[in-house]
Amino acid sequence: MGLRVGSLEITSRIASHAVQPNLSPLPNVRNIIAVGSGKGGVGKSTTAVNLALALAADGARVGVLDADVYGPSVPMMLGLSGRPDSPDGKTIEPMRAHGVEAMSIGLLVDQDTPMIWRGPMATSALTQLLEQTRWGGEDGLDYLIVDLPPGTGDIQLTMAQKIPVAGAVIVTTPQDVATLDAKKALKMFEKVEVPVLGLIENMAVHVCSNCGHAEHIFGQGGGERMAAQYGVPLLGSLPLEVAIREQGDAGTPVVAAAPESPAAQAYRDAARRVAIELALRPRVTPSISASLL
Repeated sequence: MGLRVGSLEITSRIASHAVQPNLSPLPNVRNIIAVGSGKGGVGKSTTAVNLALALAADGARVGVLDADVYGPSVPMMLGLSGRPDSPDGKTIEPMRAHGVEAMSIGLLVDQDTPMIWRGPMATSALTQLLEQTRWGGEDGLDYLIVDLPPGTGDIQLTMAQKIPVAGAVIVTTPQDVATLDAKKALKMFEKVEVPVLGLIENMAVHVCSNCGHAEHIFGQGGGERMAAQYGVPLLGSLPLEVAIREQGDAGTPVVAAAPESPAAQAYRDAARRVAIELALRPRVTPSISASLL
């Protein structure tokens, strides 16, 4: 009896999904995922960066766009410095760190330079960063994570209207005042017809590093109640850990610094839920994304 030995190669392909009416996906980005919050201080940027790293760890081509032109934090969180290259004087090469591409106004100006811009100027700057960055090279990106500014004002609304977004993720903490503002962010995305893929509850529980006692410092179940109220998935509950803050400040987020840790696994689980929810959305027609399909 002979033994036949062969090989099996498995590949995956991430499709482009539909965006808002009257907008078209970028030619070199399959899916833009906006990460927003109704208020600051809920860990939105930390969540966005770690989600991007988690998606890249699963084999996707991923970029991060820091859309907070007034308070850019992505360069510090990814440990980036210096200026990006512009090979033709018209387009910009994204910078790379920990396996993802990144672009931020913080990479184009001095760190201590304030952006004293009115809304239209900020929106124009973001649009230029989005459209003039050479995302993904010849292969393009599977996901571009856009870290939106906190809040739901005119700037955020205009950005959500102009960026072709396949889905949005809302970040909140469990406390009532945070979920109250997160509901406004959810309603903003609904207004511009961006599908909300789900909620991520950040700082859900703190486990003492000395005694192991678990304490819900910001309350318990707020994200779950909000998800049930609005009929959207709770994509994950992330811990409140000093290491997450320290590693982000040091430029090596927890998914890269400690990939086997429970915190990193929580981010990876949430990122996979995001990818699953997006995969359930309608795909664009082949004619729109022929260069990427």
